[in-house]
Amino acid sequence: MAQEIERKFLVVNETWRPGATALPIRQGYIPTRNARTVRVRVVGEQGYLTLKGPAVGLVRPEFEYPIPLGDAETILATLCEPPLIEKYRYRIPAGEVVWEIDEFLGVNQGLIIAEVELASPSQVIALPTWVGLEVTHDPRYLNANLARHPFTQWRSGADGEGSSAPAIG
Repeated sequence: MAQEIERKFLVVNETWRPGATALPIRQGYIPTRNARTVRVRVVGEQGYLTLKGPAVGLVRPEFEYPIPLGDAETILATLCEPPLIEKYRYRIPAGEVVWEIDEFLGVNQGLIIAEVELASPSQVIALPTWVGLEVTHDPRYLNANLARHPFTQWRSGADGEGSSAPAIG
């Protein structure tokens, strides 16, 4: 079975930026229940359909398939609930892993998250100096939740939960 094993962290400074190249991403979510996710994503000029199941610890079933760009654009425009997630993704190799840094735009502007995919839940990794608080188990930082409760609304308490934004940068 295909699976995703990842950890997420807030990014605390800009020292990762020199030499990093941005790849634009737009993605949206089709409504689901019970911790299942259906995501449509456009990365550069390629569309993808991704299905994710509920997580057990760090492990989550994940199935991703390329789809035609036109289909992805139509699905984003007609089937996904707004707002869409817009971000730049940067890939930073570090030792045996590659960090993916997502710099969010639009309604999630100001949020920068670093993710790292692991080979196993027990894999030990060195944390770069630009990595801060781990947010792996905080559901607010799931992209599907950021689409429903955008980061910019955390600051104003507009999500109705009175949450406040973490210090970033």
